[in-house]
Amino acid sequence: MLLALDVGNSDITMGLWRENAWKVWRIPSRIDQPELYYGIKVRDYFLEASLPIERVDIIVVSSVVPGLTDKIKNVVRSLFHREPVMLGPEVYEKLPMEILNPYEIGSDLVANAMGAYFKLKQTCIVVDFGTALTFTTVSGEGKILGVSILPGLRTAVRALSQNTAKLFDVPLEMPTSALGINTVTAIQSGIVIGYEGLVKHLVQTIRQELKTECPAIATGGLSFVITSLKGFFQIVDPMLTLDGLRIIGELVSEKTK
Repeated sequence: MLLALDVGNSDITMGLWRENAWKVWRIPSRIDQPELYYGIKVRDYFLEASLPIERVDIIVVSSVVPGLTDKIKNVVRSLFHREPVMLGPEVYEKLPMEILNPYEIGSDLVANAMGAYFKLKQTCIVVDFGTALTFTTVSGEGKILGVSILPGLRTAVRALSQNTAKLFDVPLEMPTSALGINTVTAIQSGIVIGYEGLVKHLVQTIRQELKTECPAIATGGLSFVITSLKGFFQIVDPMLTLDGLRIIGELVSEKTK
C-alpha cells in the first residue's frame, strides 16, 4: 500500500492507495499542535478502518507548511518505520519532468503537474481550487511552463469578513442572480460569479500565449463550488494531487531499489 500526505495550509489530506482506489482522511493543519497530536490522528484512522500499518510500503509527503513539515516527517518515521519521500529539489531531479524554479515552486503544484502529465500526455492547465487558487501549466513534453497564484474562494471571503466591519463569512454557494439582494447573496455574487469570470479569462489568456486550445483540469476541495464551470473543464478530478504524489512515490521508490 502507498500512503500520500498533502500538507496544505487548511488541511492535511491523507490518502491511502490500495486495490486501485483511494481511502482519504483529512486533518486540520495547525502548526500549534505537537507531533503527538498528528501521530494519534494517523494511527486512529488506520485502527478505525482496520488497516494494518505495516502493510504500507511507500510513503510520499508534499508540504507547503514549513511549520508542519518536520512534524509530519517524524510522525511517519515513528509510526511506519520508513523514510518518506519528501517532495523537494532532490526528488525533482529524479522525475521525468522539468521543474520550473525548483527551490520556489510549491510541491503540491509539482504533484498536480505530474498527475496531469501522466493522465493526458499533452499540454494542459491545472486549476487547483484550494486555500490559494493556482493555475499550473505543463507542456506535452513534461515541462512546467508557468504558474499563476491568487487567493482561493474561501480565502477571499474570509478576507472580506476579517477586514471589513459590517461583512461576515458566508457559505460558498452559487447565487441565483448576480444582483445580490442582501449581504450573503451580494458576497456570493461577487466571489463565486466573479471568480467564474476570472478563471475563464486567465485560462483563455494562457491558451492565447501558448497558441493552443489545451485542456484545463480542475482539482482541489472547492473545485465543485462554481457549478457553472462544470462544462468549461475537460476533467474535474479532486484526487489529482494525490495521484501525482502516488506517481512520484512509485517512480522514486523504483529508482532507489
